[in-house]
Amino acid sequence: MAKRQIKTDTDDRLTSSSYNEENDSMEISLRPKTLDSYIGQKKTKENMSIYIQAAKQRGECLDHVLLYGPPGLGKTTLSNIIANEMGAKIKVTTGPAIERPGDMAAILNGLNNGDILFIDEIHRINRLVEEVLYPAMEDFVLDIMIGKGADAKSIRIDLPHFTLIGATTRIGLLSAPLRDRFGVIERLELYNTEDLGTIIKRSSKALNVEIDNEGAKELARRSRGTPRIANRFLKRMRDFAQVKYDGIITKEVVDESLEILEVDKNGLDKTDKKILSCIIDQFNGGPVGVENLAVSIGEESDTIEDVYEPFLIQQGFIKRTARGREATPRAYEYLGRVKNND
Repeated sequence: MAKRQIKTDTDDRLTSSSYNEENDSMEISLRPKTLDSYIGQKKTKENMSIYIQAAKQRGECLDHVLLYGPPGLGKTTLSNIIANEMGAKIKVTTGPAIERPGDMAAILNGLNNGDILFIDEIHRINRLVEEVLYPAMEDFVLDIMIGKGADAKSIRIDLPHFTLIGATTRIGLLSAPLRDRFGVIERLELYNTEDLGTIIKRSSKALNVEIDNEGAKELARRSRGTPRIANRFLKRMRDFAQVKYDGIITKEVVDESLEILEVDKNGLDKTDKKILSCIIDQFNGGPVGVENLAVSIGEESDTIEDVYEPFLIQQGFIKRTARGREATPRAYEYLGRVKNND
């Protein structure tokens, strides 16, 4: 069956041919371009290197890839690296941007052989759109209904072989049929201080600012295990160093600047403290459901689960149970509270 062309600009409207087109030059300069220069996520890197080499040796497209984990860990960056390593063009879109099955069909029809389609927040694709993906991912075909009622008929259109890379912070929200169609599923973990320090030193060169080893180490320690936060803090440290100091980011600069930004020695900000205080003071240490917690502090439940909770759990301040979130002894100690056992 020949590929049938659908004349539409939907795919151009919903996707960009390169992630770089959507980001300013400074952000681009902070992103690694190859697996060798991608710091951290050792196991994922090793696995992806093998999958990419094998696919290239066979002259095939890479299998569909699902990347998941907390925000800011480099899922988008890794997707662009995969495209670069495969020598493929990448089109970028997000789950919420694809509102109708026709939007998805237009995007798929606009791909060329070997292209990579990156869908961020793939868990937010609605079910009708998702169903268009099933035959596309499995058989590289597109089923389109023409007409209505008794006159309706289905037309099958061949698609070029492509790789879908999905990124999500909420893998549990993906339907089983969609999740099962990904051949490669990789979880990105929060970074350790050493790897974050390396990222900060590299980014400082791209930003043309000097940071000493102690400054980089302290900034890494307070960046919540997240490169995006580390780079954001680094930009602010550059401002403080430029205006208030001699232009060099030292541990003193980091300490004083983050104090102004209300980020403490443990990397906790005012929202983290509000979450812990709420669980202890209003709910007697928990358990409390995330919805009740969100209402109590005036924050979105998704934000609590995606942004704040992973770090608080990793650092041992809260734990998740079947009944809800509970504060740990470390949280009580941190806030100077005494646990009420009544």
